[in-house]
Amino acid sequence: MTHPPGTEAQLPAILSLPALYIQGPGAISRLGECVMSLGRHALFVSDRDVGKRFAAQAAASVEASGVSFHAALFDGDVTRNTVAMLLADARALQPAIDVVIAAGGGKGIDAGKAVASALGVALVTLPTAASNDGPGSRVFLFYDEQHRLESVERLPRNPDAVVVDTSILAAAPVSFLIAGIGDAIAKRWEAEQCIGANRPNLLGGRATLTALSLARASDETLRVHGVAALRAARSGRPDASFEAVIEASILMAGIGFEGCGLSVAHSMTRGLTALPPTAAAAHGVQIAYALLVQFLLEERDAPFMRAQFDFHASIGLPTRLAGLGLPNPSAADLSTIARLTCQAPHIANFSRPLSEADLVDAMRRLESMH
Repeated sequence: MTHPPGTEAQLPAILSLPALYIQGPGAISRLGECVMSLGRHALFVSDRDVGKRFAAQAAASVEASGVSFHAALFDGDVTRNTVAMLLADARALQPAIDVVIAAGGGKGIDAGKAVASALGVALVTLPTAASNDGPGSRVFLFYDEQHRLESVERLPRNPDAVVVDTSILAAAPVSFLIAGIGDAIAKRWEAEQCIGANRPNLLGGRATLTALSLARASDETLRVHGVAALRAARSGRPDASFEAVIEASILMAGIGFEGCGLSVAHSMTRGLTALPPTAAAAHGVQIAYALLVQFLLEERDAPFMRAQFDFHASIGLPTRLAGLGLPNPSAADLSTIARLTCQAPHIANFSRPLSEADLVDAMRRLESMH
């Protein structure tokens, strides 16, 4: 890593990570002991579907540890109105809640984070789908009522515990794991852009060698084990490759992006969530497409790009906007994506300043490369 003269003295290296991480088949049975170490009154936050499927299991483990259990369920996106309703439910409970269990894929985890942040209490995350690396990070997102990204928020610290039951994840729809791989594979390349551009990480400091090593290890693990992990997911039985990919997608990628930073790939979610067809695509699917745009902006050569196309195809990730539901993007579509992408704070984490025209050109080139 290189930094401008004097930067080392001005900007400390900062690394933050979950206090406890537990992964494996049946790990939900350890939820109670995690919660018991943090408080006596737990609130389980999830969307209604996840609550129907997993609240009873969570309650059994938590209550067996002598901790009271309540559930607050919601429908729809993680909006400020949704979180306000969840908070009203939480504040009406007596005794007061002192631990939040955030359960789900993306929405339930983010909603639980928002509630825990507002209440100022401990947080345990319980992912029920491996669709992103949010379970271990400080970051959570608010959307508006039209499912457009509204803001990126941060907890004061990372979750106190992350409980990853791989039996649950292996039983989830395979599309969630595909999206999780798509989200995670960008973290190495965004990290390297941030560090190369001498930009701070999401914690406001320099990247540590540890965070960069984990971001790179995540990418390497996904490329070695990704296809086999998808086979295991389709069988519903976690194996060694599945366990490796889950750790790479949730733990390694989460520490890597938070400790190093994000760049073009994640900036593009600002634009991709603004168009109804592409907004409907999973976050990780959007990121996988946007990573290819980032590679073209990096001026990667043809053999490198061919290797990326081959990997995307092997996993089932998109290589064109058609894979996000937009088969014939208009000039106005590309302009909208580019304009909003350039408004994202992470767009500055690149080796050179980028314009809307740069992004439009890269998207057009990507569309023509097949």
